Amino acid sequence: MTKTLPELRTQIDALDQQLLALLNQRAALAHEVGEIKKVEGSPVFRPEREAQVIAGLQTGNAGPLKRESVASIWREIMSACRALEAPQRVAYLGPAGTFSEQAAERFFGSSIERVPCGSIDEVFRATAAGSAQYGVVPMENSTEGMVSRSLDLFLASPLHVIGETSLLVRHNLLRQSDSLEGITAVYAHPQALAQCQNWLNTHLPYAERHAAASNAEGARLATTNPAWAGIASERAGSEFGLHVVAHAIQDDAYNRTRFAVVCLPQTLATPEASGKDCVSLIVSVPNRPGAVHDLLVPLKKHGVSMTRFESRPARSGQWEYYFYIDIQGHASQPHVAAALQELQTLCAFYKVLGTYPVSE
Repeated sequence: MTKTLPELRTQIDALDQQLLALLNQRAALAHEVGEIKKVEGSPVFRPEREAQVIAGLQTGNAGPLKRESVASIWREIMSACRALEAPQRVAYLGPAGTFSEQAAERFFGSSIERVPCGSIDEVFRATAAGSAQYGVVPMENSTEGMVSRSLDLFLASPLHVIGETSLLVRHNLLRQSDSLEGITAVYAHPQALAQCQNWLNTHLPYAERHAAASNAEGARLATTNPAWAGIASERAGSEFGLHVVAHAIQDDAYNRTRFAVVCLPQTLATPEASGKDCVSLIVSVPNRPGAVHDLLVPLKKHGVSMTRFESRPARSGQWEYYFYIDIQGHASQPHVAAALQELQTLCAFYKVLGTYPVSE
């Protein structure tokens, strides 16, 4: 017999009450765990543990909920439970409404203390100085490649990477009025301008393009002049009361940005192995024939897969380069440790940026 709408709603209301009771039980247990951690002096936040919990739930899920929905729900549950002890202070490229803020919430959940910063440099400074416990910085875009400023800052920074997350980035043209007519300037982060250049060339060929510290800052600037537009998220449009004049104007429909989560080692040490991990490195080699090729030999010898290899000028005036490398595995695994030890002997400069669980 088909149930009526009121009957279904009554059942849902009853289940909601059961869920709330169970969530409060979970929160009480999490509080007990927190008290034990205080005595032991262990960190409240364990990214590898949370990744394992979510992965286990996704594997065991036999219902209609999608994998990503399971991850989002439990991330918020764990974030709310963590906040009972002390919410994490997280720095990111602000102001409100940036993709960096979304990345912070995606990784930590929304129960965090937000520390918006005016630049990527400021995110590094705030996290290194301790005014934020963690920082979230963009590392790579699927269209434009590595975010060079983040890579450069890692060279001298005491911070290390303890996690990552990625976002499907949808860029929107935002303006005070709901029309493309009369737009004389477009403001956005340089990466966003580059990711939307074909659309801008076609629809706004005569509009000036100006770099802003962030896309949300570009949206804010669009509120100061009716002839200006910004490129940012729908969330930024809502934050600043702007119309979405054109949706999803990025040139790549599957445009994604990868973000690194960073902190001081004393805030959180290297996460334990989760079963799906990555080691990120910066290295340089002596300027001699075959030196770059030799970097790959230890990885092949010990059966370690490399997932990323990028170069950046060393700015020494000698045509020297730093190489940014990601490899699969955890530094505690014998074959990975052996490969890294051998690799280090070949390098003029060697720095492990972090060992951390990878995102899906």
